[in-house]
Amino acid sequence: MAVPTSDLMSELIIDLSAETAELREMVRVLDLPGWELPTPSEGWVIRDQISHLAWFDDAATSALTDPDGFRAARAELMARVESAMDDQVAAARGLAPAALLEWFDTARARMIRALRAVDPATRLPWYGPDMSPASFATARLMETWAHGQDVADTLGIDRAPTTRLRHVALLGVRAMPYGFAVRGRQAPARPVRVELAMPDGTLWVAGPEGAADVVRGPVQDFCLVVTQRSNVADTSLSVTGDIAREWLSIAQAYAGPPGPGREPGARKTA
Repeated sequence: MAVPTSDLMSELIIDLSAETAELREMVRVLDLPGWELPTPSEGWVIRDQISHLAWFDDAATSALTDPDGFRAARAELMARVESAMDDQVAAARGLAPAALLEWFDTARARMIRALRAVDPATRLPWYGPDMSPASFATARLMETWAHGQDVADTLGIDRAPTTRLRHVALLGVRAMPYGFAVRGRQAPARPVRVELAMPDGTLWVAGPEGAADVVRGPVQDFCLVVTQRSNVADTSLSVTGDIAREWLSIAQAYAGPPGPGREPGARKTA
């Protein structure tokens, strides 16, 4: 039975808040050199991961409260999309850590307030197709988890997987056509079955039983692949079928141009 929309939004906001708290705890105790540690995202240090999230939280609040204004700003950003992300983080590098954390805390709290207030039936603009508030909240949770993983890998922190990863997994499955489309490829018509072991011992599934193409394994490994934080070769995922293998080689759960992914062996912790 489907979860009522209002209940789903409440669940997502609770989980988004918990994911935020986990990331916030990782960076809370960093000294100044810690903020400057290079992360697996080429050219980015830890402070850049946080400023990136804060900047897009501000953009998310604009999309939630002033969609026309957001669309106008989006057009300008997309016109220079190749350099926009690096320009954004470079502009924030002069902030002291305390100011950066204050920005992140304020931007995240403002966005969550806007999420609580938005009509669940609204279609919200973003940097890909318009989406529902539930999908919008899921995307922000996914981004928080993925950039948090970069921080964790940099600091050598082995994060325990949580059931919050079900949201990231669902977004990863739903974004399968996008990963093909953003690379100019036709999305396959043949379905892929995904069976993921959750940390609580339950099985999370998507796709029809009996599908020829199947992905099986731990939910954390799947989420690392669809957020391009790990190459599938460095996971314990079992992948059956040509379409499933092609998908996981280009899977991209986030909006924007094609991501470079990670080479095998690239994900190393400190």
